Amino acid sequence: MPLFKRIFHGAFWKQSHNNKPIQDFLPSQQADDSIKEHLEENEMNIKVIFANCPDVIFRAFKIKGVQQALLVYLDGLSDTDLLDTHVLLPLMQMKETEETSIELLLEEKLSIADLTIVSMMHKAVSEILSGNPVLFFDHEPRAVVLGLAKWEKRSIEEPQSESVVRGPREGFTESISVNMMLLRRRIKTPNLKFQPFKLGTETQTQIFLAYHKGIAEPNLIEEVTNRLRKINLDAVLESSYIEELIEDNPYSPFPQILETERADVVCASLLEGRVAILIDGTPFVLIAPITVFSLIQSAEDYYSRWFVGSIVRILRYVFIALSLLLPSIYVAIVTFHPQMLPLSLLFSFSSSRELVPFPTIVEALMMEIAFEALREAGIRLPKQIGAAVSIVGAIVIGDAAVRAGLVSAPMVIVVAITGVASFVIPHYSIGLTLRVLRFPIMILAGFLGIVGVMLGIMAILLHLCTLRSFGVPYLSGIAPTIREDLKDQLIRAPWWAMNKRPHLTGDIRTFRHASPKPGPTPQDDDSK
Repeated sequence: MPLFKRIFHGAFWKQSHNNKPIQDFLPSQQADDSIKEHLEENEMNIKVIFANCPDVIFRAFKIKGVQQALLVYLDGLSDTDLLDTHVLLPLMQMKETEETSIELLLEEKLSIADLTIVSMMHKAVSEILSGNPVLFFDHEPRAVVLGLAKWEKRSIEEPQSESVVRGPREGFTESISVNMMLLRRRIKTPNLKFQPFKLGTETQTQIFLAYHKGIAEPNLIEEVTNRLRKINLDAVLESSYIEELIEDNPYSPFPQILETERADVVCASLLEGRVAILIDGTPFVLIAPITVFSLIQSAEDYYSRWFVGSIVRILRYVFIALSLLLPSIYVAIVTFHPQMLPLSLLFSFSSSRELVPFPTIVEALMMEIAFEALREAGIRLPKQIGAAVSIVGAIVIGDAAVRAGLVSAPMVIVVAITGVASFVIPHYSIGLTLRVLRFPIMILAGFLGIVGVMLGIMAILLHLCTLRSFGVPYLSGIAPTIREDLKDQLIRAPWWAMNKRPHLTGDIRTFRHASPKPGPTPQDDDSK
C-alpha cells in the first residue's frame, strides 16, 4: 500500500505476530519444558533461568520431616507473612500419618484463596516474575502457584490533571487490580467484562480490555482485540505505547484515543458503548472510540446544572479558538490589515511598536516560544518552585522585554491571553496539539495575512473530516450530522432530554434511560 494511503486511511499500525511465549526466552537446554519429578532437577533449571538474580529466594524445607519441598518467590513482590503462616507452618507441622498429595494439600492444609496447579516450567517462571510464589515437591511433576503477590502501591487520590470542584475525588493508580475494583464498584453488573492480554516480551505487562456486554458493539470489541493482538513490543511501560500502535492515523497531531485518570469518566464511557484499555503500571486508562468533542468535554459538565454546564462549555469553545488563533489574527491585522483596527487603537499599536526592531511575526514567535519554555519549566521543576518560576518568570521577562524595546506591550497582552485560554482546555493531549498548531498558523499569518489564517483553519477542518477513531468519524454529530448526538456536544442538554446513547458503531442505538416528563407531578384526586 502506498504511503499516502496509509496516512489518509489510518491503516498504519504495526503488523506482526502475537507475542512470543516466555518459554522462547528461557535459557533451558532441554526441549521438554515440563516440570520434572525430581526436585533437584527443577531447582537446577530454575537457578539457571534466574542466574544473577539475588532477589529470587529459594526456601527449601521438609514436609513431615521427610519429603523435600522447595518454595521459590521474589523478594519484595510476595507476601512473606502469609507464606509463613499459611504455607510453611502448616506443611512443616504435618503428621507422619497424613497424606501429602497435592490435591489433599490444596483441600486441607493451604488456607489460601488463589491456588493453581501448573505442569509447565515456563508458566511457573511467569508466575514467579508476577510475584506469585511457586511450591515444588519432590517426586511430583507439578507445582502449586500461590496467589500471594503483594507490593507497595500508591493510595487512591484525586487526579491532578483532571481536578473538579464537584464530583468524585477518586482517581486510578498504578495497580491494575485497584483500577478494576474502582470500575466494578460503580458498575455493579456481570455485563461488565474484562478481556485479558499480556504485551511486551520482556515486561509481560498485564492489560485488560473493559467493555459493557450488550451496549458496546461486538464489531468494535473485535477490532480493538485484533489491534491489540497484533502488537509486538519488547516493553509496554505506559499507555502511550499502546495508544500509538492502535490509533487509526498515527501521523495526525490530533489524539484519536482519550486517556484519563478518572474512574467516573471511564464508567460513563463504558455505559455509552465505548471500550477502555487498562494497563498495569500506569494510572492512565485509554478510551475508544472518541470524537473531537470528547476531548473538550469535562466531567464537571455533567455534575452541574445543565444550563450552567452548557454556558461553560460554550465559553470553553471560545477560549479554545482564542488559544489557537489569537496570536495569528494579531500578526495578520498588524502586518497586513491595519485598516481593520479603530484609529485610536491603531495609533496605540503603532506607538508601542516604534522601538521594536523585529517584524511582528518574529516578535510573536519569540514571545510564544518563551512562554512555552516557561510553562514547561514550571511543569518539570519541583512543585514548590515551579509555580513561582512560571509566574514570576513571565512577569519579569515580559516587563524587561517591553522596557528593552524587544517586544511591544500589546504582544505581551496577546500572548498572556493566549496562555490563559490554553489552560481552559480540560485534556492535556488536545492542549498540546493546539499549542503545536498555533505556530504554523502564525507563520501563515505572517506571510499571507488573514488569508493565511483562513487557509490554516480550512486545512485543519479538512484534516479533521478525514480522521476516524476505530471507524467513528472524528466530527461525528456534526459531520455527519446526528441530531441526537448534538445534545451533548456544543451544549449539554438536560438528562431527561438525553435519553439515547451516542451513535458510535453499528446500526443499533439503545435507550439510556426512561425520560420522565419535567415539571410537577399531578396529584391524584384520592390523595386530596
